[in-house]
Amino acid sequence: MLTTAQVLAENNFGDTRTGGLAGPMGLFLILLLATATVLLIRNMNARLRRLPDRFPQQADPADLGPTDGTVVDPTDGTAAQESPRNAPNGSQQRRNG
Repeated sequence: MLTTAQVLAENNFGDTRTGGLAGPMGLFLILLLATATVLLIRNMNARLRRLPDRFPQQADPADLGPTDGTVVDPTDGTAAQESPRNAPNGSQQRRNG
């Protein structure tokens, strides 16, 4: 029976073949990561091509409402009822939903 001292004293730094799978496994992981990177770059390029050249102008902060700390109640009926200009249409809602 082996004691703890014998197990710790055993020289295991010679030509052992127990790590023979490390090289091929490393190559496989590198190729897998490279393939994933190429596919992600292609996907992102396709998404960037679908974006519009210019986006609509954002509203000025002065147009958004009072900035003096007053709170406007949207349910009291006194606020201007204006539909958003950039609301998605039916096909955009189905695609995004």
